[in-house]
Amino acid sequence: MDLTLAVVTDLHFGPEARFEGKLRKLSAHAGTLVAAFVERMNREVRPDLVFDLGDDIEDESPEADRSRYAACARLLAGCQAEVRHVAGNHDTVHLTHDDLRAAWGHEGALHYAFDRGGAHLVVLHTHETKDVDVRIDAPQLEWLERDLAATALPTLVFMHHPASDQDLAGNRWFSRAPHLARVAERKRLRRILAASGKVVGVFNGHLHWNHLDVCDGIPYVTVQSLVENLDDDAPGRPAAAHAVVRLTDRRLLVEIAGAEPARYQFER
Repeated sequence: MDLTLAVVTDLHFGPEARFEGKLRKLSAHAGTLVAAFVERMNREVRPDLVFDLGDDIEDESPEADRSRYAACARLLAGCQAEVRHVAGNHDTVHLTHDDLRAAWGHEGALHYAFDRGGAHLVVLHTHETKDVDVRIDAPQLEWLERDLAATALPTLVFMHHPASDQDLAGNRWFSRAPHLARVAERKRLRRILAASGKVVGVFNGHLHWNHLDVCDGIPYVTVQSLVENLDDDAPGRPAAAHAVVRLTDRRLLVEIAGAEPARYQFER
């Protein structure tokens, strides 16, 4: 097995986003940064698949969100590799599941699974209720148990919100709002993944930083937002982050590119 995947997340097409009075999301650069990501994928990396982990837009209104989400999807479709999508919390404020399915060219639920290159690939759909919590519903967890039981292949899982219990101290966005950062049912979710004996990696966005946790021998990797401002305020410096993931019979290698690079290697 030799499977190469690219991961990009939190693209935030839309109005600039300030938090605590400071410019935090360099949304004005989103189109340029996505175009540069696509160009690198096609010229240099040539992945087998590209995963977009959600929050493609900075929500504003149904009409604006629909237009911007479609524009983002068109840019990502410039990748010569197949692109698969995950729904983020900003994506579902004004857009319906049908809107997302239309943009993805996808039928069925927003959680799904498929096989590629000797691996099993699972996309989960977490649900955020604004200012309340983040959940993954019981029917989806039951579906996940059945799906993992039915495969014999090494499995990678992709989702928007994290399922690890990572320490949020120092996180600009969530240090004082952990209930909006992590999936409420994360312990049950991690038990299901570990009990399968098949999951070799879990990937998420949402937290706007790079982070690694290992739970029950499974790496849980958080990928930095493409448009996060690494400076304290305007004019800003975008993270330009994305990950290249290589899965072989021997190891899982994760290399995060951008202004804050990281490298994680796990022997199987």
